[in-house]
Amino acid sequence: MLNILWMIILIIILFIIILLYIGVKIAFIYDKKGSKLKGCLKILILKKIKVYSLDFPSQDDEKEEDEDEEDKKHDVKKIFELAKPCFEDLKAFIHSFTKCINITRLDNHLIFGLDSYVDTAKYIGYIWGLIVIVNESHKNARFTAEPSFNGSILDGNGVNELDINILKLIPPAIKLISKKEVRNLIKGVRNG
Repeated sequence: MLNILWMIILIIILFIIILLYIGVKIAFIYDKKGSKLKGCLKILILKKIKVYSLDFPSQDDEKEEDEDEEDKKHDVKKIFELAKPCFEDLKAFIHSFTKCINITRLDNHLIFGLDSYVDTAKYIGYIWGLIVIVNESHKNARFTAEPSFNGSILDGNGVNELDINILKLIPPAIKLISKKEVRNLIKGVRNG
């Protein structure tokens, strides 16, 4: 009986390790036309099982008002003073975090226009130059842009997916949280 219990515990631990190694997939899909923004944020485990989904625009206007009030309560100067000693630790964590991320898909399209045809042509040229650099720098990136000569416009749509390996992220996160300055920063943000 004890052997069966140990086998079940071992299988559960093995499943958790596999889950952490495969990690989490985050998908962000959006479509902006005019002042309307529609989209969805999904968090998936094992790259298929949906754990969390957020559609926007949100149906809960009251929650947004509460969040706005909560943001006003935080003293930015105090938080910045608490964050100053943590910059090197946060920089090291972000460096480790970028190694744990695999960009699966970056597919975005931008529609850009200004009131002046000349300005539209000038700035779309700059945007195209940046797009070429981004598309060449990553194999899964596909950014496109088109000019619109019908007045001032900034619309777009896209599908963005990335995988996060949680198992590789655990040691840097523990190292970050073990620092006293970082814990003080977290307490300062929580308490306002």
